[in-house]
This record gives sequence, C-alpha cells and structure tokens, in this order.
Amino acid sequence: MKTPEHTQTNTSSTEPRLYVGTYAKYNAGSIGGAWLTLSDYADREGFLAACRELHKDEADPELMFQDFENFPRAWYSESGAPEAILWEWLDLRDDERLAFGAYVDNIGDGATIEGFREAWQGQWDSGADFAQQIAEDCGYIPKDLPSWIVIDWEASWKCNLGFDYFEADDADGNNHIFRNC
Repeated sequence: MKTPEHTQTNTSSTEPRLYVGTYAKYNAGSIGGAWLTLSDYADREGFLAACRELHKDEADPELMFQDFENFPRAWYSESGAPEAILWEWLDLRDDERLAFGAYVDNIGDGATIEGFREAWQGQWDSGADFAQQIAEDCGYIPKDLPSWIVIDWEASWKCNLGFDYFEADDADGNNHIFRNC
C-alpha cells in the first residue's frame, strides 16, 4: 500500500473531516485521496461535488470514505457520504456539538437536531446537581427551609427524575442531562 496523498497534514484539527479516496484506487494498491473539511461545503451536495472533482481522473469514481475525524461515529460509513443532518450539526455551537454527540450515542439513528434541542437540559456535574437545580427553579425548596434538613439529591435523581431524564457523557467527558422524549 502506498502512503495517502494528503492535501492537509494538520493532525491537530478539531474540524470535522473525511478522508476521501475511491475503491478503484484502493483496489489498485493506493489510498490516494485527501482530507476534506466538511465545514468548507454548504451542504452534502457541495461536498459530494468536491469529492467527484478530487477524483476526476476516474470516469465514474466510486467514493470510499477511508477515515473520519471530529463528528459522531454513528454518521460515518466507509461506503456512504454523511447525511444532510451533519451539515445541520455543523451549525451548532461547539458545546452543542459535543452534547449532540452524546445524544446520538444514546438515541441512535433516529436522533434529530430538533429532538436534541427539545431534550437537552445542559451540562451538569451530576444528576443530583440537576435534581437540586430543577427543584429550586420550580420553587419546591422554600427559602426558609431550616439548615438541619438534609435532602438526598442523589436519591431524588435515581429514584424519580432518572426515569424522565438520562445522563450521557460527551467525547470530552462532560456530563449532559437529556429529557426522555
């Protein structure tokens, strides 16, 4: 096998990228292709046009997506370009992208950006912290509660709220809470 012909060698990039070759090149003993940064393209169609342009030396290139970086694994396929939802995901803030990755890992193929936005409750240190905050936000904890009263927030999470919400860690190890929809 020959070494890939990279057009970009920045291995520290945090941008979502795909390494695009073709099956014909691979079968001929080459993984010649290039890393394409997905945010450089407005949509899936623009990305595929760039892939075909990259491999215009073939009459009808059968694209092969040989590697990926910085987007949810569930969207990667060696033999298929990412779906349009990936470009919706690119429009999210960085923290939302990480949280969405955790959401996709738990929900699976049916995950949507809209569903994510409805379910995401934010980043929390723990389910217990979320339970305390939601109780306070809803006014269930009186301001004059005596200091000697102890509330077991972990039990509140595990025994009650944990049925309506779930926790998921993102790729950086941050804990997110999602509402079960």
